[in-house]
Amino acid sequence: MVRDFLEDESAIGTVEMILILVVLIGLVIIFKSQLTNLVNDIFKTITQKSKSI
Repeated sequence: MVRDFLEDESAIGTVEMILILVVLIGLVIIFKSQLTNLVNDIFKTITQKSKSI
């Protein structure tokens, strides 16, 4: 299914796919510290809640 989507020429082109990836990577780099803090907080909450069970 994914392979068919990537090979379908009526879908998005290679340039568009590369641009989307560049934007996503840029956003991850810009918001890296915020994302790291968010994931750490989520795992701390999960750990605390699992100890109470």
